[in-house]
Amino acid sequence: MRFLRGDTARHSVEGRFTTARHQITRRHFLNAATLAAVGIVVTDPPELDAGAVVVQSDWPSTDHFWYRLQPAGPYIDSQRDNKAFGFSDAAIFLSEDNGHTWPHSMPFPNARNTTFSSILKNGNILFATDTRLYVSADNLQTYRQITVKDANGADYVPHTPQNPEHPGWYFHPLDGVHTWDVNGAEMLVWGNYCNVLGGAAPVNIYYSTDSGQTVKIAYAFGQNPQYRDDGSAGGGTTGTLLGDPDNPVICRHVHCVAYNPAENAFYACTGDRDIGGKHECHWLKGTYDADRDEWRWAVLVSDSSNSRYKSGGINFVDGKLYWIADANGPQPYDRGIFRCDPADLARPEAHTMLFNPQYESANMIIEDGVILASHYAPASPYATGFMISLDMGRTWAQYDLKELGRRSPVRFDRKNRDGWFRIDLRLGWIERGEVLFVKPKQAFGVAGG
Repeated sequence: MRFLRGDTARHSVEGRFTTARHQITRRHFLNAATLAAVGIVVTDPPELDAGAVVVQSDWPSTDHFWYRLQPAGPYIDSQRDNKAFGFSDAAIFLSEDNGHTWPHSMPFPNARNTTFSSILKNGNILFATDTRLYVSADNLQTYRQITVKDANGADYVPHTPQNPEHPGWYFHPLDGVHTWDVNGAEMLVWGNYCNVLGGAAPVNIYYSTDSGQTVKIAYAFGQNPQYRDDGSAGGGTTGTLLGDPDNPVICRHVHCVAYNPAENAFYACTGDRDIGGKHECHWLKGTYDADRDEWRWAVLVSDSSNSRYKSGGINFVDGKLYWIADANGPQPYDRGIFRCDPADLARPEAHTMLFNPQYESANMIIEDGVILASHYAPASPYATGFMISLDMGRTWAQYDLKELGRRSPVRFDRKNRDGWFRIDLRLGWIERGEVLFVKPKQAFGVAGG
C-alpha cells in the first residue's frame, strides 16, 4: 500500500487504491459472520446455527482495517461500550457482549420501523419509530412513550399525515454520534434527516439532559414550501406546510450535529438545494444555558449546494474543526475533507484541505487518531467506498469493498470496546440495508490488538 501525503493525494486519487486483501463472495461473507454469532439468545428472529468462533485474522481486511457484516440476528442499530441495541420485525433487543448474545428483549409491534436509537451512559435506551419516541430504563423490561416538548414547554405533537403510510421521519439521523460530556453531564443532541423517504416531516434539532427521560426541541427550522406533506415519500410543493412558521431559516434536513468542548457549543449543518434564490445549506452554532434550560442559535454560513458548506461529518479534535463536503452542484466541485479553527469557518481561505475523495460524502468520524469516511454509492464509481487516515489526516487511502454491492455507509457509531466502528450500509442513497463493522489497524498497516 502506498501512502499519499494530503497535499499530493488531493490531486492524485482518481480511482481505487485497492480492494480487500483477499476476495470473498457475499455468501461467504455472510456465512463467516454467522459463525461469529455463538450462543445468541433471541426471542423473535429465526434460530441461528452455532459454529466455531471466527478469529480476527479470518476477517477480510485491507492494509488499514478489518471489516465484517454483523452476525445474523437482530439489526444492530446502535452500540456503546459492550452494549448494542437491535430490532427485528416485531421485537427489540439489548446485548451486553457487542451483539454476540441478546439476553434482553421484548415484543415491540412496530420495531421494523425503528429509525433512531441511542444508549445513554446510565444504561437508558432511547429509540424511535417514524413519529414516536420511547425510553427504556430497565434493560428493555419495560418502555414508555415520550412526548417531546417545544421551546415553550408545550407538547410537540406530530402532524396528521396525508398518507398514514408516510407519516414522516421525525427522529431519523444521518450521523451516528449523539451524546457528549458537557460540563460533567451527558447531553443527547441530534437532528432529523428527513424529506427523502417515509413522508414529509418538519426539521428539528432535539436534546435531552436527563438520560432520555425527557426530550425537547433545541431548534425548529422554518416551513419549507418544497417539502409539504402531499402524501408522497419525500414531500412536494403542494399539501401541508410543516415547521416553525416564524423562522425564515429553511432546509430539507439536518446532516450532522456535533459538540465542541473548547467553545462549549454545538454545531449543526443542513442540506440540500438552492431553490427560488434561497439556500438550504446552513451551518449553525448553538449554546445551551443549563440554568435556564435555554438555547441561543446563530447561523454562521449559508451557501449553495456546490459549496464545501453542503457537508457533514463534523468533528472537533484539540479545538480544531473537521468536516467533509457533500457538494453536488455544477462543476467545479468544492469538495474535500477540511480542517480549520472554528472561528474561521466562514473564511475558505483559512481552511486546510486534508484530502479530496473526488466524490460526494457527508459521513465521517474521528476517534483515537483515526479518520474514517465514506462515499455515497449513487454519486460515486465506488460500490462501497471508504477513505481512511490512521494518523489524523497526514496520509490517506481509499478502498472499494465491491463484494458488499452498491451501498452508502452512513451513521458511524463510536467504537465498541472490541475496537469496531458500527456503520449502516444503505441501499442506494438511504434505504436500510445491512450493518457493517470496521476495525482500524495501527498506523502504517501494523495489525492492532
